[in-house]
Amino acid sequence: MTTQSDTPRTDAAFAHEGEWDTKAFRMNAVAASLERELNADNERIKRLEEAGDWLVAQSVDIGFNDWIKLKQLWDQAKETKR
Repeated sequence: MTTQSDTPRTDAAFAHEGEWDTKAFRMNAVAASLERELNADNERIKRLEEAGDWLVAQSVDIGFNDWIKLKQLWDQAKETKR
């Protein structure tokens, strides 16, 4: 049974025939670590967006103009992450 790697992009970039030298091994380790951090950060962003979307949806008790401003600010914040 094959397990899925948690660093598929790094694995693809470093997949090659031949022996690994020390520098390539260290570069792979750093790249894998960065990919894991990126994956964790992307998951965190996803959770924050879901929480923010829920908060905006629950903000029916505030005034309409305040709600529009909140919605605009939230939409702008989500756009700038990329």
